[in-house]
Amino acid sequence: MTVQTVKNLSELVNTPVDKLLAQMKDAGLPHTSENQEVSDVEKQVLLNYLKRQHGEEGAGERKITLQRRKKTTISADGGKTVNVAVKKKRTYVKRPDVDEDVRAQQELIAQRLAEEQARIEAEKAREEAERQAAMEAAKAKAEAEEQARREALEQAKAAEQAKKTEIVESVDSNEGDDDLVSNSEKPQSERAVPEKKVGSAAPKSKKTAPKPERENDKPRGRHVDSKRNNRVSFTEDEEFSRRGGKSNRKLKKPAKQEHGFQKPTAPIIHEVALPESITVAELADKMAVKGAEVIKVMFKMGAMATINQTIDRDTATLVVEEMGHKVKFIDENALENDMLDSIDYEGEAIKRAPVVTVMGHVDHGKTSLLDYIRTTRVAAGESGGITQHIGAYHVETDHGMVSFLDTPGHAAFTAMRARGAQATDIVILVCAADDGVMPQTIEAIQHSRAAGVPIVVAITKIDKPSADIDKVKNELVAQEVVPEEWGGDVQFVGVSAKSGEGIDELLEAVLLQAEVLELTAVPSAPAKGVVVEARLDRGRGSVATVLVQNGTLKKGDIVLAGLQMGRVRALLDENGKSVKSAGPSIPVEILGLDGTPDAGEEFIVVADERKAREVANFRQGKYREVRFARQHSAKLENLFSGMGQAEVGTLNIVLKADVRGSLEALIKSLTDLSTEEVKVNIVSSGVGGITETDATLALASQAVIFGFNVRADASAKQFIERENLDLRYYSVIYNIIDDVKQALSGLLSPDLREEIVGTAEVRDVFRSPKFGLVAGCMVLEGTVYRNEKIRVLRDNVVIFEGELESLRRFKDAVNDVRQGMECGIGVKNYNDVKVGDKIEVFKTIEVARTL
Repeated sequence: MTVQTVKNLSELVNTPVDKLLAQMKDAGLPHTSENQEVSDVEKQVLLNYLKRQHGEEGAGERKITLQRRKKTTISADGGKTVNVAVKKKRTYVKRPDVDEDVRAQQELIAQRLAEEQARIEAEKAREEAERQAAMEAAKAKAEAEEQARREALEQAKAAEQAKKTEIVESVDSNEGDDDLVSNSEKPQSERAVPEKKVGSAAPKSKKTAPKPERENDKPRGRHVDSKRNNRVSFTEDEEFSRRGGKSNRKLKKPAKQEHGFQKPTAPIIHEVALPESITVAELADKMAVKGAEVIKVMFKMGAMATINQTIDRDTATLVVEEMGHKVKFIDENALENDMLDSIDYEGEAIKRAPVVTVMGHVDHGKTSLLDYIRTTRVAAGESGGITQHIGAYHVETDHGMVSFLDTPGHAAFTAMRARGAQATDIVILVCAADDGVMPQTIEAIQHSRAAGVPIVVAITKIDKPSADIDKVKNELVAQEVVPEEWGGDVQFVGVSAKSGEGIDELLEAVLLQAEVLELTAVPSAPAKGVVVEARLDRGRGSVATVLVQNGTLKKGDIVLAGLQMGRVRALLDENGKSVKSAGPSIPVEILGLDGTPDAGEEFIVVADERKAREVANFRQGKYREVRFARQHSAKLENLFSGMGQAEVGTLNIVLKADVRGSLEALIKSLTDLSTEEVKVNIVSSGVGGITETDATLALASQAVIFGFNVRADASAKQFIERENLDLRYYSVIYNIIDDVKQALSGLLSPDLREEIVGTAEVRDVFRSPKFGLVAGCMVLEGTVYRNEKIRVLRDNVVIFEGELESLRRFKDAVNDVRQGMECGIGVKNYNDVKVGDKIEVFKTIEVARTL
């Protein structure tokens, strides 16, 4: 078989080598370089492929063509006939089943590939055998050298011992002689004896003995006769040691070493540990890939990110799984958990007072009930007569101490009611006898059940003439709150906040329920509890109302509350009086935190201020990273969602409130007013007075400033007046919600409605040289106006919409024609009016929309 290389074949067919290799690759041949050989069979395969590419696939195929001619006669009109000839031609192709050359070539290629693989395997086996043989030879050689070194060392030691023995014997023989002769006066033969013996061992050690491994393996220095001061010559090993280990002997060249790295034959699957948030660069490093690969995968998933961008755990999990690795979530709260585990809450448990939350619908008498119990006027001081904060009080009654939490009843304060239910032992559900069960009453029942807290129902306003206690009971039974007298487990007590009727019975019911619960606490333990409310006071800084649930909170304790920490500088009770400590179930205000914690956060007292600061900083960093990651994820998801849509009207607001709970309720209520066309954007929110920074931000973002129970300082007022900003103060949540509704309603586009004002029926059609086609009509309904739009209806189907050309009453042009009168109507740009058509006159009006 003739053999030829790819390069020779390219010169023969006058084709560049690169192009020829590409064609051979497309034909299924394994050639990749110009020096590879090409057989005749491979040439035939390439030729068949090129023929198929140039439309010559039929070459070598068997074809047969059949022709048929058929004559017919057609009879035409008049008795004539026409001869018609029809020719048909059809070609049949018989294709070969299998190309024998291609089959032979494929078998040859497979055989060559198998031979090449066998050759590669044999070469690898041979190299491995050679490497093993070389390692064995090197090991044997090293062992032989080590054995020779040890033998030389033993010989040197034996020679040294013999030399020492000879010197000792010489000294002993000279001690009895009166005529001592120095060694220098002895005959040359006698002096040379010891040097000859030592020197005779030196050549052996010079050839075989290497450097001693340990200091004690070989005597060092020189040997001197103590009697005669005779110097003894050094051995070669001693000379080696005396020179500091330096030798003139040439070191043997080490054997060639091979690195142990092997290219992995399969993808390596890593177990990637993911925290709450991580940057793209860190994620790529954990998977041992380049950052560009991670960015590419995220782009394919629909999220665009940069190398230094922080992503949240969920997004990182999707990326890791997409790239074929395993995910492992790590606990970043180890520092926090260690600190919490180090706090000892063990001690003697004693009975504690119950924490009672008063919940119910707005204006059902919750605060008035507490007002009577506390003998104060709390309700009179509330804006609009409604509670807008969580009030915390503890009172001493004839039946024992009770701590009360008064929650707002307005629909906007859902979160505050939920927090009240979570921090309490017993819930007093207030329901007015003259009003019955309302939406917030049902919501309070749901919060109590979710928290697993027992309920005591207080039916207020029983002294009113319209009071109906049975109606209230029936409505509460429908909510599965069944009284004890009806076979349930809930105590019902009728009370009046004005006369005091039923107050003692209510307190007895609460304390009875507390006895059943067996509430205990450890006063000697470090304090822990929940943050009820927090606000920013201009003179005192951050002020947080906390409820101690266990332990005792003292002045000077280090408190960690959510993201904030600090040392307690002062403790104040609900009346503003300073106290030194607060035990279990006691609500107090604390001063000294470095910020306003979120309402509902848990607070603890820790011993180490440094650890508390570390945990607070860690929580702040984690909160900030997770928030930024989620914000960016939201932007990525909504990047293209607004394209092609109409512009959305936005009301920007800078909101400041007096306490954290009211701020949360306002933000939720205002953002819930947003729709698809208009939305509320809270540019900035915070607790405390309105500052110049807030005003500057409002100017930059074109926002309205809302102050809820707070005021602007002097510099902020000057800036607001100078820049003519919109500043509004509110003290009742109803008013701010209503004003924002009106503002958003102004941003809504008005509805366009059509109003039919008149209908006329065409009775006859006339031709006018001046106006063209004129329809004589009778006004059936309403009034036909000259300047309004019309529609022409035929069989109650609109066939034309336009305007009137003219409206006449007899020969006079008029502006309108009323019902029951005849008129002539000229339709502008329409001349197909027929008798029986109806002309409908309508006008478009704009209707303002509201939320």
